[in-house]
Amino acid sequence: MIELKGVKKSFDGKAIIKGVDMVMETGKCNLIIGSSGSGKTVLTKCIVGLFTPEEGEIIFDGENMVGMETKEKKNLRQQIGMLFQGSALFDSMTVEQNVMFPLDMFSGLPYKERKKKVADVLSRVQLSEAANKYPAEISGGMKKRVGIARAIILNPKYLFCDEPNSGLDPQTSLLIDKLIHEITVEYNMTTIVVTHDMNSVMEIGDHIVYMYQGNVQWEGSNKEIIYSDDKLLNDFIFASDFLQDAKKMRQLEDAKKGVGVKN
Repeated sequence: MIELKGVKKSFDGKAIIKGVDMVMETGKCNLIIGSSGSGKTVLTKCIVGLFTPEEGEIIFDGENMVGMETKEKKNLRQQIGMLFQGSALFDSMTVEQNVMFPLDMFSGLPYKERKKKVADVLSRVQLSEAANKYPAEISGGMKKRVGIARAIILNPKYLFCDEPNSGLDPQTSLLIDKLIHEITVEYNMTTIVVTHDMNSVMEIGDHIVYMYQGNVQWEGSNKEIIYSDDKLLNDFIFASDFLQDAKKMRQLEDAKKGVGVKN
């Protein structure tokens, strides 16, 4: 679990994060959404330790990262897996070598054990046949899966995903969402996903935080979001006529089933 208490961050005297409180639960996909300038990227960089907030606490399973010594922060960061927006693979390395890179850097395991761990995670993301290929030889969706394999190779407690579906077609995006959710539950990780993809919100949003002008404007699940009365959230999520109609259809279907969540 990751808990934020009163987190504030400013640049050049301008407040970007204005006293954020939130809890990111273990074993769930926690999504941070919001328009450009809402503060979600700065907030995420505070959580992973790239920025230091002026005020507040960022607590990883009982340990406050703010104020930690360098060695403590280093140990904590080794428990964090990162899936970057552009996958950030090394072009000169094979898929196997890319996934093995964190093990080479941090594990100290014998080569034979490292190779087996890589084979295991590549099998988990269904990329065993691509182990000896280079990034230029595989598709965008496969690159994302390589990124996921590399992010989980050290068995992290926390997984951060930055726009995991950026540049992917809708069908591939659904596959990546499904994989992230499955791995989150399987590895019992605290997963945080920063996204603009509304399909991701509806498919894997166990817990959703909507940021607006540096504050948490709304929190809830993908089931609760359908029934939200928050105008700012509704304008952001259901901006198009198509999505408005989809929301109404979902509410009608739930009403027929005798279910519904008011929030």
